[in-house]
Amino acid sequence: MHETMIIAKMDPRDADEVAAVFGRSDATSMPHDIGVRHRSLFQFHGLYVHLIGFDRPPAESMQVAQSLPAFRSVSEELKPYIEAYDPNWRSPQDAMARRFYHWTSSPE
Repeated sequence: MHETMIIAKMDPRDADEVAAVFGRSDATSMPHDIGVRHRSLFQFHGLYVHLIGFDRPPAESMQVAQSLPAFRSVSEELKPYIEAYDPNWRSPQDAMARRFYHWTSSPE
């Protein structure tokens, strides 16, 4: 399992609309097409945090995703609600947080 976290800006009042966009998308085959295994959306004050688990490296999944019209459609639907944290943002990779520590318990 591969995970990535996307960080952006979002007005907390828009959480329901953003969740609805993903709910519609996640009800299609698109998440499976790009290898998404799980998704969680979080808000913290004016931040949007999107944790995604993939069955392949995120860069590979994003490469597949960007070729799909359905992915581009979701991105367009999110534009009124999600603002890049970094004003120099060019692609989803520019919004991905860098994991610098990870721990997993060992099976007992």
